[in-house]
Amino acid sequence: MAEPSHAPGTPDGQSIGHAKPASQIALVVGSAGVVYGDIGTSPLYAFREAVTAAVGHGGAITKEIVLGVLSMIVWSLVVTVTIKYVIILLRADNNGEGGTLSLTALATRALGRRSPFILMLGMIGAAMFYGDSVITPAISVLSAVEGLKLVLPASEHYVVPATVVILIGLFAVQSRGTAKVAAFFGPIMVLWFLVLAVAGFTHLFDNPVVFEALNPLHAVFFMVNHGVIALVTLGAVFLSVTGGEALYADLGHFGRKPIQTAWFALVLPSLIVNYFAQGALLLSDPAALENPFYLLFPAQLLPGVLVLATCATIIASQAVITGAYSLTRQAIQLGLIPRLAIRHTSATHLGQIYIPRVNAALLLGVLLLVVTFRTSSALASAYGIAVTTTMVVDGILGFIVIWKLWKWNPWSAAALMAPLVFIDTTFLAANLMKVVQGAWVPLVFGASIVILIVTWRRGTTLLAGKTRRTEVPLAALIKSLEKKAPHVVPGTAIFLTSDPESAPTALLHNLKHNKVLHEHNVVLTIKTADTPRVSDESRVTMTQLSPLFSLVELRFGFMETPNVPNALAIARKKGWQFDIMSTSFFLSRRSLKPAAHSGMPRWQDRLFITLARSASDATDFFHIPTGRVVEVGTQVTI
Repeated sequence: MAEPSHAPGTPDGQSIGHAKPASQIALVVGSAGVVYGDIGTSPLYAFREAVTAAVGHGGAITKEIVLGVLSMIVWSLVVTVTIKYVIILLRADNNGEGGTLSLTALATRALGRRSPFILMLGMIGAAMFYGDSVITPAISVLSAVEGLKLVLPASEHYVVPATVVILIGLFAVQSRGTAKVAAFFGPIMVLWFLVLAVAGFTHLFDNPVVFEALNPLHAVFFMVNHGVIALVTLGAVFLSVTGGEALYADLGHFGRKPIQTAWFALVLPSLIVNYFAQGALLLSDPAALENPFYLLFPAQLLPGVLVLATCATIIASQAVITGAYSLTRQAIQLGLIPRLAIRHTSATHLGQIYIPRVNAALLLGVLLLVVTFRTSSALASAYGIAVTTTMVVDGILGFIVIWKLWKWNPWSAAALMAPLVFIDTTFLAANLMKVVQGAWVPLVFGASIVILIVTWRRGTTLLAGKTRRTEVPLAALIKSLEKKAPHVVPGTAIFLTSDPESAPTALLHNLKHNKVLHEHNVVLTIKTADTPRVSDESRVTMTQLSPLFSLVELRFGFMETPNVPNALAIARKKGWQFDIMSTSFFLSRRSLKPAAHSGMPRWQDRLFITLARSASDATDFFHIPTGRVVEVGTQVTI
């Protein structure tokens, strides 16, 4: 059985492998907070929604229903989360990083070429993760605050306003970064899981028959005997595993071993015990279906549990919000979306970033969902689609990686992954049945994101092709300048371009209007590698084209934010002599106009132009000193 190799210094490489026990414990505690925040808050609503779906309108709660739902929940946790993600996909790391886009890069590398099918899967998975990032804060905080109704029965009308206030506060503090509050995430979630377990044990033996749910036949019999109701119930059962995909996305932050340890030692046992206790309580008192989670606790403890649950849901929301930031940075680097301003909130942790536009868009989407749906039960119908789609995508990409990159026999890879993809597809079909009730929300949201990505990629391809047809080959220009050189002035000129084969537009305009050439001219291209990060040794490639011209390529990983001055400092160590104070950076600023005939419909032309205008300034994005930049404007029709 072939396994992926791990580079030294990655979470499963040498640096973590020899970490001190205290460091490993800290990683386990941290992963319990960040990685499992989402799935850890599912007991607030998952069992209630599943049983409600199984019972239907006015139906009775029976032993068969409770055992069937519990069995589906337990085996969903075992198969979908434990086997697929914790055991298998956590081994599919891209230099220590995980997540859908990392898996997309791995699959592309495994095939040895860019595949439209693989790219489309990656785009769909990424789009649905954004949907998850909008829905998770809304349903998690709503479900926690709804506990107010048990403490103060007259507070029902304050649930939505309180949720809105909490969410606004949560998004308002994002600009400060997570460094200070992250230290509290792990201990709070460890306490949360311990509370889940203790509350579970106090009611676990209210009706010991719930232990029969460990037999998967109860899940099978329920699915066989209940027809369409079983599929609807399965869609609600899936709420118990939402957040399972997040543990793979956070692989780079904690490493495989700490994530696995936290799951097997704390998270999975706590979840199963709590779900079984809710089932036992419900069999003893069917009226507890109103809110079986909070009714596990004595009335005098409810205020404290409510506060802890609210903290836990905020932490769960924080995990997907920061995940959206990381995903956006990867998408920018891979050329899937326009450049956006990225702010680093920590001097020591590169992964701690803040993207203002993403934060504002997520807040707007979350508030719209809360105000529109108003209860976690109503919002539950919208939740599953986004996560199930991401899980199906991960399963398909995982099969390709296991087959091609790990060198498994295709039949062995299919035998391993096909059943898991089938289960995920069944969950997806079950959630699609709730389109009218609210599942249309992530579908519309995801489709909109995919349209934006496709438009951006198509538009940039057409723009590059049109620009290439009008540009002069760089080699031909250098040859002509050697024969008849213009006036040469001191200093270094760096011309940024995406196509090193053609003369940069800014260079041509400098020659045309200023009629001068610097004594050192650098054609600079910035490339994104299919790895999360690039070592300093591989960062810079320099090629001397002529006495006056050189070609420099800077490479950054898709998890990195390009910093040109820092990379050029590495170039100086490699022998490139230049003075930054006598260096000018020449950038082309294009003004786009819709053409009468292009390769896209008129609406898509206008959408691409709007996206291009919204892109952050290249000077800021690449961290180029503004005082050393010369921008040359051109007008291009597309």
